[in-house]
Amino acid sequence: MDLKNKLIQYILAFGAITFLIAGVFDYILMPMYTRHNTGHFLVDVQGKQLEEAIAMIEAEDFRAVVNDTMYTNKYNEGTVIDQYPKPRLKVKSGRTVRLKIAHPEKLVSIPNLIGQSLRSAEITLQQLGLRIDTVYSEFNPEYPNGTIAWQYPKANDTMKKGLGIQITLSKGLPPDFYQVPNVIGLSLNKAKEYLAKARLKVGKISYHEDQDLVPFTVLDQSISEGTVLDRAMKINLVVSVLDLQDIFNQLTNDP
Repeated sequence: MDLKNKLIQYILAFGAITFLIAGVFDYILMPMYTRHNTGHFLVDVQGKQLEEAIAMIEAEDFRAVVNDTMYTNKYNEGTVIDQYPKPRLKVKSGRTVRLKIAHPEKLVSIPNLIGQSLRSAEITLQQLGLRIDTVYSEFNPEYPNGTIAWQYPKANDTMKKGLGIQITLSKGLPPDFYQVPNVIGLSLNKAKEYLAKARLKVGKISYHEDQDLVPFTVLDQSISEGTVLDRAMKINLVVSVLDLQDIFNQLTNDP
């Protein structure tokens, strides 16, 4: 046998021994070391209720712990929405499976913002985890300029944290408009002052005899309180007197 043939035999023998050693390492020694054959394929418990999921995991000789909570209304409370290790992986017996479960989102009771300034409303909402989403503006005689006259959702409704509220800011009275004040119950002189401040005037005065009221108390007004006028108008009043004859005499004696 020449040298060349011997060399080929040595190479073949070395390759066979190497292959045998690698096979023993991969299929005998490594599985023994890692206890590979003692593992199980992990069950899929996503979408299950927590109690059922734990029972399924423990039945496969694993441990289950709740590792995280997600606030969401997309799933029923206590539903498993994620797990680690992932399903269908082969893992060692006794391994801890960490679960993420769903919990209902916390709803916030909406405060009453009507009459507040924009800045005050922003601070109030920020403390509750809410915000102002859209701001409208309009002339509104019922609320001073710069205050909130409308909001949606309304006070005492509930909504998720992080969402926004729509509001309307009042721009006060429209330009060149007049709002009628309430002068009923005032003295005639005081009623004239109130009307003057509103840039209105007293019109016709009628008298009504009433023994129980202080004379010249306003009993009625021709245009209701809060009415917004586009031009200055005279407001007719009805006032009380003790004796109508006195008023008649006064009127007839006037030059």
